[in-house]
Amino acid sequence: MGHALCVCSRGTVIIDNKHYLFIQKLGEGGFSYVDLVEGLHDGHFYALKGILCHKQQDREEAQREADMHRLFSHPNILRLVAYCLRERCAKHEAWLLLPFFKRGTLWNEIERLKDKGNFLTEDQILWPLLGICRGLEAIHAKGYAHRDLKPTNILLRDEGQPVLMDLGSMNQACINVEGSHQALTLQDWAAQRCTISYRAPELFSVQEIKFDLCSTFSNMSLLF
Repeated sequence: MGHALCVCSRGTVIIDNKHYLFIQKLGEGGFSYVDLVEGLHDGHFYALKGILCHKQQDREEAQREADMHRLFSHPNILRLVAYCLRERCAKHEAWLLLPFFKRGTLWNEIERLKDKGNFLTEDQILWPLLGICRGLEAIHAKGYAHRDLKPTNILLRDEGQPVLMDLGSMNQACINVEGSHQALTLQDWAAQRCTISYRAPELFSVQEIKFDLCSTFSNMSLLF
């Protein structure tokens, strides 16, 4: 695990003994945010994801998200540059340093086209769809499923190649659901971690079954 130090007067942070300059805020949610930072050692831009950890479980989940990133070295899955847990005034904050893609997400691309009265053609859809499938194939090969696949969780490289991100909801692809208690537990977990508009139908009313990869593929048609 890396070490972090906040130097607020200069607007810089130090991760793994490297300095990063704060540029601007990219986004913010209930318990996390993403900042654009510049590496002073290489001049490259990065996305710094901060996760507020109020309890031990939050720290464990942040660590698990970092571990999920480290499982993969694949062009269609977002790589982790560095990770550290910062402690300040009895509070903890996890930092995930990630590559920055100026083109944004698939959702940004669709919205830009919509604003111009355009849309993605079938040929334009096939290229990113192939990359998405290759990324999912790599995830499934490790025995996991993404569980929160949606346009805002798919980054685009300059040439349009998709990169899957936000691996915090990943879990085992095959899950044996035995009994109503376990079914309700999984259903509650899905309600918290899987976006409702893209959630697999079988996660809305979990039955006593063996889950497999179908919960990932059932929402592929909603991406575009």
